[in-house]
Amino acid sequence: MEDRHTARDGRKHLSNPQLDCEKYGGRVSSGEDRKLWPRPLAQKWTVMLFLGTCLLFCSRMAMPICSVSMAASFHWSKIDSGLVLGGFFWGYCFTQILGGHASDKVGGERVLFVSAASWSLITAMTPLLAHLGSHTLALMTLARFLMGLTQGVFFPSLASLCSQRVLEGERGFLISAMNSGANLGALMVGGMGSLMLEEYGWESLFYSIGALAGIWALVVWLCLLKGVEVPPRQKDPKDPQWSLSRWLSLVKKPPVWAMIFAHMCHSSSSVTLLSWLPTYFKESFPHASGWVYNVVPWAVAIPSALAGGYFSDVLIRQGYGVSLVRKIMQFFAMGVSSMFIILLSGDVSFPSAVTFISAAIGLSNFSSG
Repeated sequence: MEDRHTARDGRKHLSNPQLDCEKYGGRVSSGEDRKLWPRPLAQKWTVMLFLGTCLLFCSRMAMPICSVSMAASFHWSKIDSGLVLGGFFWGYCFTQILGGHASDKVGGERVLFVSAASWSLITAMTPLLAHLGSHTLALMTLARFLMGLTQGVFFPSLASLCSQRVLEGERGFLISAMNSGANLGALMVGGMGSLMLEEYGWESLFYSIGALAGIWALVVWLCLLKGVEVPPRQKDPKDPQWSLSRWLSLVKKPPVWAMIFAHMCHSSSSVTLLSWLPTYFKESFPHASGWVYNVVPWAVAIPSALAGGYFSDVLIRQGYGVSLVRKIMQFFAMGVSSMFIILLSGDVSFPSAVTFISAAIGLSNFSSG
């Protein structure tokens, strides 16, 4: 298990890695300052984090699914809808580094709890804010901005938790479970959300997701956090990972900027699909069933993510270098998937559009590999 994890990191496959883990990461083995979860507690947290990630994406997808109905109710233009949908990501980009730093200082568990309690409240209050006065557009943009701020700490906190509380050989399962939870959340809100939207109105979706997320936060507090002292990672002044010069040296490395640029490109296409997919189908195929285009692409995403991870493991076991395998995965996740997105710009039928979207989203999940 240890050898396999080491090979996955590329420490043994890359003879002259440009990013030296020992130099910049500080430690390869689990140090004495790491307070690992006992296995029963790790299993409980895995289940709860899976559910939390599912609800996180339910909350994130609620506005894109409801945006068409809300635009009709409040007379929004395309620019107005774009401001509301984009407000989330403006807030999201501001708390990434802050979330990771706070998790290292006070423990990722507590940061996740505060984050979930905050965005669950914002989700439940969204319909109330929408009907509060005449400044609906400004209030909805603000609500989405605050949602982005509170959700931006989630995945950095999750990364901090993995490094502090989970055995090195078991972190891959936790991360894959979180990715599956995200896809399941998009699948659930796409299916049940479409039905609730037609039967009970767009407000019901925000109320129900906000209530479920609030219950999740309450259960985490009562069953996993209350009365438990969560030991944070201790800062070692001599640890090179806390040296500013080390971080500046790391930022100068070309592979770092390659990863940043690749992540930016991948995220931009994912965000476009996540935010505008319901609008595209509603306007292009107004008589199509909403649950089809809100469910099918995300149903394809779950097995695709698992297949990408399995395929990458097979290539590594057959002797391919980790660096090459990563490039192959990104070729499918970004290169091939973009071809299917380009096909949507032409005159296509509804079945073809669903097929192209499903292929694009499914292949984009190869990035997990």
